[in-house]
Formats: sequence, C-alpha cells, structure tokens
Amino acid sequence: MSELVRSYDRALNQMRPVTIERAVTPYAEGSCLISFGETKVLCTATVEEGVPGWRKGTRQGWLTAEYAMLPRATRTRTSRERGQVGGRTQEIQRLIGRSVRAMLSGFDFGERTIKVDCDVLLADGGTRTAAITGACVAVSDAFSWLMAQGNLAISPVVHRVAAVSVGIVDGVPVLDLDYPEDVRAGVDMNVVMVDTGKFVEVQGTGEHATFDRGELEALLALASAGIAELDAAQGRALAAPRV
Repeated sequence: MSELVRSYDRALNQMRPVTIERAVTPYAEGSCLISFGETKVLCTATVEEGVPGWRKGTRQGWLTAEYAMLPRATRTRTSRERGQVGGRTQEIQRLIGRSVRAMLSGFDFGERTIKVDCDVLLADGGTRTAAITGACVAVSDAFSWLMAQGNLAISPVVHRVAAVSVGIVDGVPVLDLDYPEDVRAGVDMNVVMVDTGKFVEVQGTGEHATFDRGELEALLALASAGIAELDAAQGRALAAPRV
C-alpha cells in the first residue's frame, strides 16, 4: 500500500490549518469566518424578538439554524435552493441546530430566537463540521451582546461545541478529510463533541467498505484529538478582544 499523500503535507492525524475570525460582519449580533484549509464558512447569529408559535407564552427562547452553499463554492456551479430546501441541506441544518443547542444550559433567555446562518463561501470538504465549529463562536458572541445590552443577566452558554470529519482513506484512518479524500473514503464519519469530551452526535457510514470496532475506536480517538484542537482555537478566539 502506497503512503497517503495529504494536502498541506500533513500527517494522518493532523488537521488542515484552522483560522477563526470573529466579528466579521458589522450588523450581526455574533459572527465568525472559519476556515478549515480551503473550506471557508461565514457563520452569523441573529437575535430576534419573538419565538415560533409553538413556543409562545412559555417565556422560553429558541435557537435554530440554516445552511447554504454559494453557487461557486464548489468546483462546478451549484444552483441556489429557492422555494424548497434539498434533503442534504435540511439534514445539515438540523445537525447544526442540534449541535449548537447542546452549548446551552436551557432556553431561559426570554421569548427570543437566535437564528444561526452558515453560508459556505468555499467548499473543500468538511463544510458541516466547519459550520458547527464557527457557529459556536458566533452564538457565544450573540449572547454576550444580549448581556452587554442589559437584556440578559446570565448567558445560557455553558459549553463550547466543535465538530470534525474522520474517515478511512486508502485503508488508513485519517483526520479532517478534504474533498479528494472524502470522495474516495471507504468510511466517512462526522463527530460533534462539547468541551467536556462528551459526544453530541456521531454520523458514521461505510460508503464503499465496512469497518470493525477497532477502526471505529481509532476514528473516534482521531476525532477527539482534533476536536480538542478546535476547542482550544475557539477558546483563543473568544478570549481575544472583540473588535
């Protein structure tokens, strides 16, 4: 078996270069531009008064997420989803929403809705995992904004959440798949965790092969290490002064 050559000359257990830039849009209450290598996602968190109808009268808030990919984020143009959102997009939106809600102690922030928008500017694999990781930063800043405005005494954010892809490519477990690796991966998995080390979600699929318990454990170990790196990057970004 020939040695797997990876982008950025990285080892099997290495992430692509990760950058997190906060407060990139002047109007959103929270925003973040995150890059996993060539994958770039703009995440914004908007605070809106009011909640969905089923939530009214509860004095509880809500958090929801939307995901979209710009037409030329990919190698060939992808049509905009107008009117009806495709199944893949719905799946990713729900995953982002579940993941970011895991950051919160609850919804005791009044009848307000936090709307998270994750827009893929450039896609080279791992768009959903980058979106979750960036959304965490944007949502944290949105709740900090609410507190700074005097509208909230205590932030419900009690965890950070991050996500990464792992897979078996050319027979070996690897961390943070780029697009060429993702296309030929025998096994593909997305892992979401909070900063306590607990899992939010594990999505694992034998795309072109099956995998055994040992391979599963190897993939989870890779993901845990990668997410620890992402959590540290989020911590550094949130600790810096907000421009």
